[in-house]
Amino acid sequence: MKESLTGCSVEESMRLLGGRWRLLLVSYLLDGPKRFNDLRRDVPGISQRMLTLDLRALEDAGLVKRTVYPTSPVKVEYDLTEDGKRLHPVVDVMKEFGLWLKQRDADKTAAR
Repeated sequence: MKESLTGCSVEESMRLLGGRWRLLLVSYLLDGPKRFNDLRRDVPGISQRMLTLDLRALEDAGLVKRTVYPTSPVKVEYDLTEDGKRLHPVVDVMKEFGLWLKQRDADKTAAR
């Protein structure tokens, strides 16, 4: 992962959570553990490679834990760690802001 250039806390957060999918994956994992294919269904626009890379990055950061169950076939689940669950308020704010943006855009369209 890239190093922080300014040392700013916002930059530090964006370094980890920036990009298109990571915070969205966290939002789906707030509902509880999910398997890889469940996450692919939840986020249909994400490629298998990108999902793998983002889950690994979140795991390396200590926000997601990966549990492998010794079954046949092997069952793998992803879940938020306690540190990952601290992102719940961030996800809530992003949802609220997204709803506001949608409403603003709808109001602009209706005004035309």
